[in-house]
Amino acid sequence: MISKLFQFLFKHLDSFLMACLFFALLLSLFVLYSASGQDFSRIYAQGINVLAALGVMWLAANISPLNLERAARPLYILGLLLLIAVALFGTISHGARRWLNLGFMQIQPSELMRIAVPMMLAWYFASREGKSSASNFVIGSLLLAFPVALIMKQPDLGTSLLIASSGFYVLFLAGLSWRFLLVASASLLALMPVFWSLLHDYQRKRIEILFDPTQDPLGAGYHTIQAIIAIGSGGSAGKGWLNGTQTQLDFLPERTTDFIFAVFSEEFGFLGNMLLLALFSLIIARGLVIASQAQNTFSRLLAGSITLNFFSYAFVNMGMVSGILPVVGVPLPLISYGGTSLVTLYLGFGILMSIHSHKKLVAT
Repeated sequence: MISKLFQFLFKHLDSFLMACLFFALLLSLFVLYSASGQDFSRIYAQGINVLAALGVMWLAANISPLNLERAARPLYILGLLLLIAVALFGTISHGARRWLNLGFMQIQPSELMRIAVPMMLAWYFASREGKSSASNFVIGSLLLAFPVALIMKQPDLGTSLLIASSGFYVLFLAGLSWRFLLVASASLLALMPVFWSLLHDYQRKRIEILFDPTQDPLGAGYHTIQAIIAIGSGGSAGKGWLNGTQTQLDFLPERTTDFIFAVFSEEFGFLGNMLLLALFSLIIARGLVIASQAQNTFSRLLAGSITLNFFSYAFVNMGMVSGILPVVGVPLPLISYGGTSLVTLYLGFGILMSIHSHKKLVAT
């Protein structure tokens, strides 16, 4: 009886990914405890977030890729309708309109699109397998552009860029030509003055601060300066758990969310960072293996996009904390405090596990 229950619970879960996620969870709880000033309530709240995320991951792992493919279009349409509803009736908070109040709860539809967009594009190109043409990539680009534009309008530059990258990965894996990429890159460079004029003042300030954070050391540049100090002071082996001065003396802002990498670097140093990068690399490698072994186009494109988007999340967060990218609201995946981002990440991992465990059931 117990063995059957165990088999039912873990049948579709990938042991390698689960081991990596478990290790990341331990790291997260240790760093959060220090970053929160030894606040057990924050650890408890994150534990609740993890349980919810694990539940979502288990459900996703038990849904076959065939059903995921069927859900791609309605999920994308639902996400677009919710984004339009946010633009019309959304709740304004801190100058941004990102949330939709349903009465009994508030939702952030842009989080849904992190999965819905690559699913829709994967379905679109899978349904046109063997019929590759320039028009398919144009239509695919439009399917990507609509939600990205709506999210940028909120404004939410960080999320819109990450969703754009998840869609781009599908386009690239579907066979987007290097010639098109070169032309698109040249066009984007030529349009940079136009994009600059469309940015909000605070977004322009963030880009300017990237090149010289000392121009506003107590304002827009404060986050970057304090994060760089924390990372540098960690040295090779770090100051030790609970001994980071930038963290414990409250110099480092947003230290449980967007800037938790600075906390980790200060306390565990260069060696700790190498360990974290190795862990992330193992997760990415496993995801790419699953993508390469997928037995249909939809699964391959979706698994590849989810995996590479995880890389984007980690790269963008570490880059902004290290001062090589502008500051955007992107948490460090699997480590930062938060429920919505964690659930979205675990949903992606659940889909990867589904693609791997159901591959024998998919017709070749």
